[in-house]
Amino acid sequence: MNRVRKIICKNRVKSIGRNIKQRKSIGRRKSIKKASLIALAILSISFLCAFAMEDGEYSVSVDISGGSGKASVTSPTLLTVKDGIPVARIQWSSSNYDYMIVDGAYYYNQSEEGMNSVFEIPVLCWDEEMNVIADTTAMGNPVEVHYQFLFYRDSLGSKNELPQEAAKRVLCVAFVIIAAGGVLNYIIKKKSS
Repeated sequence: MNRVRKIICKNRVKSIGRNIKQRKSIGRRKSIKKASLIALAILSISFLCAFAMEDGEYSVSVDISGGSGKASVTSPTLLTVKDGIPVARIQWSSSNYDYMIVDGAYYYNQSEEGMNSVFEIPVLCWDEEMNVIADTTAMGNPVEVHYQFLFYRDSLGSKNELPQEAAKRVLCVAFVIIAAGGVLNYIIKKKSS
């Protein structure tokens, strides 16, 4: 009987020893998992901060693929960042687009009747294709067409780089020149009479 007790006690001691080793091993694994999760969180935050943008207006180049290949969008286009969220102003080469679907959300045409379709959509990724759907009535009945937009992070620049902004500056300079010429002409005529 004593011998049986000793064997049982030895097995319990061995069992307890094994449990302690297993607990230490599990504890180490949990620490490694926690450390890995913390490292992953830090990397994610630093990655997001590296791509975070200050609020403001920028220009960005965008390419489009998909559909029939006939449609195009204005590039570079206006990019507005508010609360760190980049939103691109997409102007199509056609007035026949009613709405766009980006990441399951609907965005509706903001242009006036007869003008090329304009949408403000979020930029979900940089330097890789972003899938969108655009509904067009160009073929009579509404049809949802699948496109891919590619926004180039390296092309980010000042809003002044947009062709529309350059045209505004040219018009302003032309107006100033015309006004100055008119004033100069008036002064010369006044002096000669």
